[in-house]
Amino acid sequence: MVVLTKPALKPANFYSGIPVVDLLEPGSAALLVSACEELGFFKVTNHGVPMELIARLEAETVKFFSLPQHEKELVCSANPFGYGNRRIGSNGDVGWVEYLLLEIISKPVPHASSLAFLREPSAKSFCCALNEYVMAVRRVACKVLEKMAEGLKIEPRDVFSKVVMDEESDSVLRLNHYPSCQGFNGSMTGFGEHTDPQIISVLRSNNTSGLEISLKNGSWVSVLPDQESFFVNVGDSLQVMTNGRFRSVRHRVLANGNKSRVSMIYFGGPPSRERLAPLPLLMGEGEKSLYREFTWCEYKTSAYKTRLGDDRLGQFQR
Repeated sequence: MVVLTKPALKPANFYSGIPVVDLLEPGSAALLVSACEELGFFKVTNHGVPMELIARLEAETVKFFSLPQHEKELVCSANPFGYGNRRIGSNGDVGWVEYLLLEIISKPVPHASSLAFLREPSAKSFCCALNEYVMAVRRVACKVLEKMAEGLKIEPRDVFSKVVMDEESDSVLRLNHYPSCQGFNGSMTGFGEHTDPQIISVLRSNNTSGLEISLKNGSWVSVLPDQESFFVNVGDSLQVMTNGRFRSVRHRVLANGNKSRVSMIYFGGPPSRERLAPLPLLMGEGEKSLYREFTWCEYKTSAYKTRLGDDRLGQFQR
């Protein structure tokens, strides 16, 4: 059993106020900006990713996590890429979770050589589903980022998306499996509270609850799962680029009950050399920058030295 660093948590109530953004609807850009300012979290529909593709990758993911433990551990231990079990990062964080973290490179994407131990046709089938899914969900991320620019009334419209689409962008795909925890009295910490360091995160999970987000007042609310939609959250880098106008949402995952949870998250990050600072286009007259300029490499290096719940942006504030 995993050793808990905190007492068991009580699941929060489902929250009905999560914005739903239809990417095909007129006016969706303004709604999206409002969601980023208030919650830093929203749901998108009409995203254009075929449900067959989503279901195929979920099936391949379930198949992988159903392998015997010794076979999964043949994949290189996450450092940071590869298979990980219970241990999250290198600074003592643990959770009721196992995961597969894959680097996304420009050609091919994602880099799945760590799956080479799987027997054919399993490896080929898994990698094919991964490649197609990443390309599709990256298009969703870019569409959302361009709508953000539209809603903010700034040009060029690709001011955010071009960073994610850069050939050297530091983006990753994370597949999480939260096993059921039968017999445990309460809710197990699946993944402790944190913010995402990247620009944008695009999440899809199976029909099992567990994801919770923190509201501005610090209270926690539970997110009702939706298998046909994607959930999007603002990352630390986008909070910096908007000078704090957009909110990098703090979130966590609880594991409980008799059902396991599987999630697939695309993290769109900037290139290592990218310099992050508030965009002058978004700065009002006399407005002061809340953050000093830094590179993504500098920020990521700093973030990897912290615990999940630490304030990662604190040392970069003016």
